[in-house]
Amino acid sequence: MHPDSLEDLAVDLPTDSPIDWDELFEYLPGTLVERVDQPGTLYAIEGYEATMVPPIWLVDDPRPRYPHELRIVSQQPAKVCTLAQPTPQARAAHPA
Repeated sequence: MHPDSLEDLAVDLPTDSPIDWDELFEYLPGTLVERVDQPGTLYAIEGYEATMVPPIWLVDDPRPRYPHELRIVSQQPAKVCTLAQPTPQARAAHPA
């Protein structure tokens, strides 16, 4: 595939998207938070629903919450896989 053909595949993403991507990745499922109005009581984030207002659902809490109602106590490490690094191959020198 020629690099210039990638322009045909480009998708125009709106720059004024209502989704706060930084917030979405800050409030990942499994992150421990406490409600500001209940200090000392910890909740795990069940999910973040970007299309809902408020967007953050907590485990064992019947209603969603706004970020300003919560304080992050412990962040869940992102679940990612490690990529194997290729081992460099030594090449034989060409005779002159």
